[in-house]
Order: sequence, then C-alpha cells, then structure tokens
Amino acid sequence: MRNLNRILAIFVTVIMISCGNNQKEEEERITIGDNNQLESTETSEGTTSTTDTGSEASETSEDGVVEVSITGNDQMQFNKNELRVKAGQTVRLTLNHSGQLAENVMGHNVVILKQGTDVTDFGTRAASARDNDYIPADSDEVIAHTEMIGGGESTTIEFEAPEAGTYTFICSFPGHYVQMQGEFIVE
Repeated sequence: MRNLNRILAIFVTVIMISCGNNQKEEEERITIGDNNQLESTETSEGTTSTTDTGSEASETSEDGVVEVSITGNDQMQFNKNELRVKAGQTVRLTLNHSGQLAENVMGHNVVILKQGTDVTDFGTRAASARDNDYIPADSDEVIAHTEMIGGGESTTIEFEAPEAGTYTFICSFPGHYVQMQGEFIVE
C-alpha cells in the first residue's frame, strides 16, 4: 500500500508539472538586496505574475504577534522558500492562493513539520487523507497547519513558535510537497 501511495504521489506530481508546461513562458529574474529575488513571468497570453523566491523578515503587530504571510499559485509554487520567527513568539501565518483553480484541483495549505520528519513519507501518507485537508489523522509530526484553500482564497492561523531550530514547511496536497517546500527558521 505504501508503494502504491508513493507511485500515486509521483504520478500526480508529473501530471501537474506537465500541465503547467503547456504554455510557453519567458522568465526574467531581478535581484533585490542580498537575499531576496523577484521572479517575473510573462506567459504567451500576456499575463504577468511575480514570485518572491527569497525570504523576508516578519513584522510584529501592535499586539505583539508576529505577522507572516506566504502565497501559493497555480504553478505549484510558494512565493517564499524561507520564513523566520523567534522562539516562543505567537505567529499569525496567512496563506494566500493567488491562482484561479479550485481547491480540489490545485489546493494549497502550509504544514510546518517537526524536525526529523521524513517529508516524502509524510507527503505520501497525506495523499490519502483527503477528508482531513491532506493531513494524516494519526500524525504527531505537525507543529501547525492551515486549512486547504483554492484560487482566490486566503486563510490565517495562530500558533506559538517552537524552540529554536530549522523546520520544513510544505503544501500537503497530493504531490505538491515535491516542489512546494521551504524552511521555517526559528531563532
């Protein structure tokens, strides 16, 4: 059963990636500062999307909660590959889905995994957990996660940042974890 789930996850990933490659795209990279990059993509239809592929310092609101936001799109990409907070802070994480595709076709969430979690194993098990926002019901490997959302939607969660360290965050929609992942760095 485990091998079947892995094959299914790989198959879904290949299909999703190949669907995104049907359009002829031109890419231009612009470097901003030392660590941040913006990636601007113009498609053959003339539409342009911008993706921040770097990291960004989080902002603290008046109530002492650190505000962190991340965006997912219809090309199975997060706009950030790194999120930074301080240990013990209350984190308000907002996920925006900038695409147009529905949740059942191109849903996204943010799942912050405990250190030492095997991402491939978790992602494979998540593919079978559709009724639980693609979070395995018996898992103790999740620090926090947003709900699954579709194009044009947004969701926000609050949680306490764990102890200092580097954690992996992913989208757990089937096959997305392969390319939709980054580091949640707690200082």
